[in-house]
Amino acid sequence: MTLEEIARELVAGCREGREKDNLDRLYAADAVSVEAEDFGNGSEVQGVPAIAAKHDWWEGAVEMLEASVEGPFLHGPDRFAVIFGMKTRSRDTGEVSEAREVALYTVSGGRIAREEFFYAQ
Repeated sequence: MTLEEIARELVAGCREGREKDNLDRLYAADAVSVEAEDFGNGSEVQGVPAIAAKHDWWEGAVEMLEASVEGPFLHGPDRFAVIFGMKTRSRDTGEVSEAREVALYTVSGGRIAREEFFYAQ
């Protein structure tokens, strides 16, 4: 797949609720995922199973009330960004919060090799 095909499929998957389904299809087996902060399990994980576990943790921690996905925004031959907006409710506390983040994806060998998340405060 080309950079643009990967980027468009990742965004389509996010809009359609297929994020986890796309992990094996779009990500390199040893892909790295980096959060801007440590949510209790470290800020960086490596490998599709670890990235899938992050998705499982997120789904268990929050209820998604609203979501938006902007992009993809292509950059050069190997990177693209996506802007995510979300309104969530904590499953533990019931607290509702809103957040926006930018995700930067690096592609190598026709697969996503790295994803990095940047948060607005």
